[in-house]
Amino acid sequence: MKFFTVVSTALLVATGVHSASVFRGEAAISDVCEGSKVINQTYIGKDNNVLVEKLSCGDKDLRAAFSGSTGLSSRQTDPNNVCGAQCNTNCFTPSGGGPNPNDCHVIADALLFDSQNVGAIFQIGPAVNSSVITMSFRSCKTFMVDQTPNTLSYCRTDWSALVDFIAFNCQSTQNAHGGNCVAADQRWFVQIRLPKKPGFTIEVTPRAHIKHPSSNHELFMRRKCGTE
Repeated sequence: MKFFTVVSTALLVATGVHSASVFRGEAAISDVCEGSKVINQTYIGKDNNVLVEKLSCGDKDLRAAFSGSTGLSSRQTDPNNVCGAQCNTNCFTPSGGGPNPNDCHVIADALLFDSQNVGAIFQIGPAVNSSVITMSFRSCKTFMVDQTPNTLSYCRTDWSALVDFIAFNCQSTQNAHGGNCVAADQRWFVQIRLPKKPGFTIEVTPRAHIKHPSSNHELFMRRKCGTE
């Protein structure tokens, strides 16, 4: 089951995570992927209008990112399959300069389109303490970071749900300009930001009992991988 909730307190670093690579606040790509280089670029979605970039950090390349194949015999017995894993959402303050949530929704739809036509699961692998995949459309950019030395498997439907949830619930009306969702065990996070917003902050604000405007799902949203 998929859970994500909003928190304002710092999270403990889980055992096995490289603490130097753990970010809880707003991060730039350079903060999580030093010396990043684009090694693969493509467009996804029904209209092929969402830019996807696979990054290498330093001298190491990502492994099997967006392969569409996991090679898993049982998701439940693989600790590196994080589909449906809980994450905690932080809204970045103050308001102003955030992405247009409707642009972010285009990315969310593109992820669902790929889930149906490419595969529900993709992989993200290590690259100098972090591995990064970015997706961009107009004013909105989202990226996922693997903060472990292992390759993780994740669901496109889960990423899609996070993009919509953060985009619509961390806006100026909530004194915010985007946000992220950090795995409860600190192994990965997904962030939404402006494509070229510099730097990062670590100030976050709690958003209690907020609802997604299009689905009216409560703060604790439960989504099973592969379902809407």
